Order: sequence, then C-alpha cells, then structure tokens
Amino acid sequence: MITLIRKEPSMATYYIGADVHNNSTELAIESGKEIVATYSVPTTIPAISNVLDSLQGEKHLTFEEGPMSGWLYRNLNNKVDELIVCDPRRNKLVCSDGDSDDKIDAAKLALLLRGGYLREVYQTDSDRRAELKHWVNLYHDRVRDAVRHINKIRARCRMFGLTIPGSALRDPAHRLKWLFKINLPVLSKQLKMLWIGYDATAKQARIAKRQLTLLGREHDIIKYWNHLPGIGPIRATTLFACLDTLWRFKRKNKLWKYCGVGLQRSVSGTDKKGRPKPARLQLPWAANRMLKNAVLGAAISAINQNDNVFRDDYERIVQNGMITSNARHAVARKMLTAMWGMWKTSSQFDGKLLCLLSDHNRPTASISSR
Repeated sequence: MITLIRKEPSMATYYIGADVHNNSTELAIESGKEIVATYSVPTTIPAISNVLDSLQGEKHLTFEEGPMSGWLYRNLNNKVDELIVCDPRRNKLVCSDGDSDDKIDAAKLALLLRGGYLREVYQTDSDRRAELKHWVNLYHDRVRDAVRHINKIRARCRMFGLTIPGSALRDPAHRLKWLFKINLPVLSKQLKMLWIGYDATAKQARIAKRQLTLLGREHDIIKYWNHLPGIGPIRATTLFACLDTLWRFKRKNKLWKYCGVGLQRSVSGTDKKGRPKPARLQLPWAANRMLKNAVLGAAISAINQNDNVFRDDYERIVQNGMITSNARHAVARKMLTAMWGMWKTSSQFDGKLLCLLSDHNRPTASISSR
C-alpha cells in the first residue's frame, strides 16, 4: 500500500524511517521537514530496495536494532548514502509520546534521523564476521539452556531429599548406577525425561563450540588473547565476535562502558553552601551483557590464578583500601586495555610491558570506589 502526499524535486534529500516487523515494514519518507510518502511493503530485500531505488536524490535510512537489523544492514547499505541502525532505548521517550502505530513510529524515526538525535548501533559489513557472532550467540544460548536443565534436575532431586552427584548428572554411564542405588521409581522416570532435554542441549553446545573455534582460528588476535591469564578460547572468541573491530571506540573508557566495567559520572545541583555536589560514579546498566560476563569472568579467573600481573594489581588495589568488587572491575578495565593494545599492534601478551600500565591506571582505579 502506498500513500503519496506531494511530489518532491528530483534531487531532494530524503530521510527514511523504517518500522521493521517479521512480515511487513512501514517506510516513512521525510523531505523538506514533511512526510512526503509512506509505504507498507513485505520485509524482503527486493521489496524495500524497490522503494529506495525509486527515490532520486540523497537518501538516509534508519531502523531500530533488532533480530533482523544485521541482515538488513548488510543488504541495504549500498542502496543509500547513509544507513543508521539506531538504539531503541534512546528513542523510547520520543516514540512513546502521543499516538503510536507502525506508520507513526516510522515517521518519528525519520524526523529523529533528520535532527541527528539517533544513537547508532554498530553492524558488521562482513558475512564471515556475522557468522562467527551467530555461532558465539548460539553457544552461549545453548550453555544457558543446559544450565537451566541442570538446575531443574537438581531441584527435582531435592524434592526427594537427595543431592545428585556431578558424575551422575552429566555422565550417562553413571546415571543407571545412581538410579539403581537410590531405588526411587517415581524420581527415576522424571529424571530420565529431563535428561533427554539436557543431553540434547549439551550436544548442541558442543557443536556450536566446535564451529566458533574453527571460525576463530582465522584471526591471529584470538590466538594472542589466549595467552592472557583468565582468557581462554571461548572468552577470546566471544570478545572478538562482539567487538568486531578495534576502531569502534575512540577512547578506552568508551570500550570499558560498552563492556559494562567502565564508570559513568552523574552530578546535579549544589549543596547548602552553593558548592557543586560530589559526582556519583556508577556502572552503566546499558551494557553488552555477554561482554560483561566474559570480561569479569576473565578478571576473576586471573585473580584466582597465581603469579600474574592482574593478580598482583588486584592485591595492590585492595591493600590501598578499595573494596573487592570495585577492585575486580579495575582489573577488568586493565585487562581490556591490554587486549585493546594487543589488537592495535597485533602483538602478543607481555606481562612486563603491562606492568607499566599500573602506574597510569592508579588514578582511574581510585575513583571507582563508591
């Protein structure tokens, strides 16, 4: 369905907002501070491309981050002069004001795009990198599902006052022996059913792990990161797949915040004497959870290991009076900085050189106490 409002000159500048759904996409085209046309088309590359090709002039397109945003970005990027995949959290307050439907939301996106109020969400141009990220996401999803199955099995055993051993939980060879030992037919039937789901999920996790490990071998930086304390193949591949390129971040504190271990400052008002109130530092809630888990997990693993620069740094920070949770985040920031530097220089890990960062990062660590 096409609704034309008025005809624009042939070389106009168009700002196009797209409200994308599984079956259909609403397109609102803004030019000259007015919505000049709206389209309702199937969510297919040919259908959307036909609309974009029909516009003669400079074209700027935007749609919100979602499950199909990467696919749309890689296939429509060459159809327009600028394509922005925007953060829906930034648009929430504006889009929730007044009436809301697919056409109105698309028009609001077009107006926000013209005004420059959108925050861009990075998308990779490489199909190979996208495939690696998909396998990483699948692996972590299957692991979470396997953990859920394990928790259900343990909870079912607790209903009968039992604690299932780890060998019986994961190894089929020990299950029958343990079930014969407890001699509870009702519980045995329930566990056999739950084990079907767990075994299938665990097998899927192993398949995904093999695939992401195979794809990760193409990148030397993943091999270099494996030599860092606390960083293994899964965490190294996860960090690489989610970050994709080192040039996304102008400064290291931007990288820290994106990974959920940086600090954001907020201050407002003055005290009774007219002096500015002290700034409040806190961790950002809008962070990539997968990256945060990988970075913090690596920091904790390095802290628990013996004889490495990250453990030494953690002990020094704690001795200086910082609480342990903030010290862990300080170590995670240092680890991210080291990995970022290795990526920039394509060099392997050198603990002696990393020691030079300790003095540089001490002021940063000291302000992280809350």
